[in-house]
Amino acid sequence: MKELDVRLEMLPPMRMISAYGFGSSPENAAGKKMTAFLRSKGLLEGYGTVIPHYGFNNPSPSSGSPNYGYEIWTVVPPDVEPEGDLKVVMFEGGNYAVTRFENLENIGRVWGELVQWRERSPYQEASHQWLERLHNPLEPDFAKYVFDLYLPVKK
Repeated sequence: MKELDVRLEMLPPMRMISAYGFGSSPENAAGKKMTAFLRSKGLLEGYGTVIPHYGFNNPSPSSGSPNYGYEIWTVVPPDVEPEGDLKVVMFEGGNYAVTRFENLENIGRVWGELVQWRERSPYQEASHQWLERLHNPLEPDFAKYVFDLYLPVKK
């Protein structure tokens, strides 16, 4: 197995807009809400690159049910207010171990490798939010997705 390329990054506090989806495909539901919102505000250009996009399970999948939740947070200018069921989130920031990979199919394996990296490192588990940053959320081909996974750490 190839050694995971991990960097340490401190995310600053950020004001973000949150879109939420629940069901058997909540990422898609939350993504459609966020895309429509950003399009209506003229902010779709640069979505995922210049305009950061973070997501996470909320709640995580559980055995016996195909349903779970997914929340997407997107950084927007301070004068942009949410609409509908979107809301403002004040993210407190934190220290992270971060790794990049391609292809949505690899996400479970790479999360596991990142957790194993932390267990072998001098860093400990921290309690702030685990995050997935999708750099190209408008890409229709899941195999071409580019992610950074953010695992909370502390010394």
